[in-house]
Amino acid sequence: MAKEDKTGAGRTGAGARGAALSASEPSAATAQPLDAVDVSSNDSDSTASSTYLVPGLERGLRILAEFSAREPVLGAPELSKRIGIPRTTTFRLLQTLEALGFLERAHGDRHFRLGVAVLRLGFEYLSSLELTDFGTPVLEQLRDATGFSTHLLIRDGRDVVFVAKAQTHEPMFSSVKVHVGTRLPAHATVHGQVLMGDLTPGGLRALYPEPQLERFTERTPATVEELYERVRESAALGYALSEASFERGISVVTAPVRDQTGKIVAAITATVPRSDIGGPGEREPLIAAVCGAAVDLSARLNYRPSADDPTVAHARGKPVAAG
Repeated sequence: MAKEDKTGAGRTGAGARGAALSASEPSAATAQPLDAVDVSSNDSDSTASSTYLVPGLERGLRILAEFSAREPVLGAPELSKRIGIPRTTTFRLLQTLEALGFLERAHGDRHFRLGVAVLRLGFEYLSSLELTDFGTPVLEQLRDATGFSTHLLIRDGRDVVFVAKAQTHEPMFSSVKVHVGTRLPAHATVHGQVLMGDLTPGGLRALYPEPQLERFTERTPATVEELYERVRESAALGYALSEASFERGISVVTAPVRDQTGKIVAAITATVPRSDIGGPGEREPLIAAVCGAAVDLSARLNYRPSADDPTVAHARGKPVAAG
């Protein structure tokens, strides 16, 4: 099988990130070893749930939950009263949360407000949620508007990874299927070239230190310099278009998705199951639709575009030429 025939059977993989907080107030119940309770039994579910609660962590999280837009600043005495724990314990918890960046001092030693660590966790949660849960309706709307299968991709190092999809309902186009988790080489696809739009020449060289890049077709960039030219061209246009340049009989239009900082975090693509997209009457509306979907998802990620954002220009039907 030719190397370019990888779309439907790519490599799959997944990653995860996590964080944990610890507390210093264990009870006799929480001191039990993990195998002390049989959590496999349905009858023990409620017992296990209460057994493994960590009082110090629970109290710390309850303290954080007391802060709101109406009450952004709270004092230790008031928090002690609300949570129902001694003031000395409350102050120790407040100091711990402050040391971890979840709280910061305000209006004196005994008053606190939420810290930047809470904001960071919020952005991490929103990013992970919106790219999948919020991204899927955008893909479905794009599929319904175009009749083509649509996908959401991210970059993982030198690979692009398909993380969500909306399969077409059109029988004549349903043969093209890309599974969530499929990986493709970033440098050889326009998806990757869009996703690398933020990289500098030095960053691209660090990612690809070898003198020659792996070739998949005659259209694959042969060097980092050639790859960078493709990346800059896509960035200037605000989208990328491929007509059978990676896989025979498959064309795609891909546009970048940005987060609240303006960073490219994903890409949206529509797949056309033939070697060309067609004339301007079909091509331009498809480009506008894909760019519009990318702008829609970017807005959900709190991205505020600049006046010269080329993706926005295409979404509004005002094409720009590459510089």
